[in-house]
Amino acid sequence: MNEETKKVFEGWAIVELFGHAKIAGMCSDQPLAGTNMLRVDVPAINDQQAFTRFFGGGAIYSITPTDRETVMIALEHIISRPVAHWIVPDRPALPEPPPGRMDDF
Repeated sequence: MNEETKKVFEGWAIVELFGHAKIAGMCSDQPLAGTNMLRVDVPAINDQQAFTRFFGGGAIYSITPTDRETVMIALEHIISRPVAHWIVPDRPALPEPPPGRMDDF
């Protein structure tokens, strides 16, 4: 493996994903679950808290390196949310399981 192959990407970027989604933030390579993933640390903006997401190479259409200022402007127009906001929306509490059912766990 030569020196060029060993380099990893780390920097501010706008990432386009298959499915016409976009995300922007500080990007870096990170080994996870036996493979390299793209880690995107999205900074807090307006009422949106900061969060991190990981993507496999097959999910990525393009990566546009840029600077922090450009990422912050892009985030004003990109809808990306932490997992809690789109996978687990507010809902009523689940009923308690019948007695004895959870004893096996």
